[in-house]
Amino acid sequence: MIYSDFKGMKLSRLGFGAMRLPLAPGEDGRVDEALVEKMTRYAIEHGVNYFDTAYPYHGGQSERVMGRVLGKYPRDSYYLATKYPGHQISETYNPAEIFEEQLKKCGVEYFDFYLLHNVYENSIETYRDPRWGIMEYFLEQKKQGRIRHLGFSTHGSPELMKEFLDQYGDEMEFCQIQLNYLDWTLQNGREKYELLTERGIPVWVMEPVRGGRLANPGETAAAELKELRPEESTASWCFRWLQELPNVKMILSGMSDMAQMEDNVKTFSGGRALDEKETEKLYAIADVLKSSVPCTGCRYCCDGCPKGLDIPMLITTYNDVCVSASMNTRMRVESMPEDKWPSACVACGKCAKVCPQKIDVPGVMKKLTEALEKIPSWAELCRQRDEEARRDRERG
Repeated sequence: MIYSDFKGMKLSRLGFGAMRLPLAPGEDGRVDEALVEKMTRYAIEHGVNYFDTAYPYHGGQSERVMGRVLGKYPRDSYYLATKYPGHQISETYNPAEIFEEQLKKCGVEYFDFYLLHNVYENSIETYRDPRWGIMEYFLEQKKQGRIRHLGFSTHGSPELMKEFLDQYGDEMEFCQIQLNYLDWTLQNGREKYELLTERGIPVWVMEPVRGGRLANPGETAAAELKELRPEESTASWCFRWLQELPNVKMILSGMSDMAQMEDNVKTFSGGRALDEKETEKLYAIADVLKSSVPCTGCRYCCDGCPKGLDIPMLITTYNDVCVSASMNTRMRVESMPEDKWPSACVACGKCAKVCPQKIDVPGVMKKLTEALEKIPSWAELCRQRDEEARRDRERG
């Protein structure tokens, strides 16, 4: 197993993410705890020592399941991470109540790593609102030893990250971002990585294979990768690429079955680093994946837009949706004023007339609006989470 040094701690560079745990047969959404236990045993036997969960994962089941499974091992033999759900829509926020509940659900007296969950444009004010005292509370828990290391996760923009770090950077020990060879350019991953590196903040990685999308980049791309490395899976390329970034200390994988666990453990147990030719191949694949609409970002279209839309950014969002539609994409749009959403486009056509690439911009805005409407909103997901948590409590 490949390890990272973090403040004298030996962390397995592969972390077991508990957001996509295997489900038991049936339609009630129960986690297959027996399989999770088997996967955890395999992980620990092969050197994995970092386990990541969060308050809302699996409607609240994730923390309970991971707590029971890990509770069979000595507490000092693994590192447990979870998160405070300040990004979720609520009328009030009570960090003490949630934190005590999390300790009880996980069956522990402290968390090795604790994160402020998804600090982004619509949640940053919640985290720094003096009414809730969120930062003050968790800093006190760290002082008491109930949190060993405090950090944050984010799907926000680089500008949002700078704003948060300017205020709280001295208290943040690590930051978890979405990073992979596609989002290196598609979602400003490089800029985020470099910002954190400049600030001296170690990087934790989520979505290394884009929810599985990069494990299946298309038949042509998969064949090209297999020709270069017949002995390795397509998913392993994503991890090899991340292993070359020196400030990436933790790479989380939301594994859902034993095959994924075994393959990932194999990848993190050694092997060859990517050479320059192989890295360029990944970037070429990324270019194909994100090129649904060939916008160059010249911004000629923005000058005459009567609604003042950031058209290049919205086209990038459309390309992102074409790769894999996700709640994070809708969340990014909803963080903007509503009059800047793609649905605000009046289809005047001024943008299309000046576009050097001859892009049908109004058509793209219409398609993006339709695509976003098919993705559940964050409010809808919160309601689903509450319903899942209710059912979970009823099951005991």
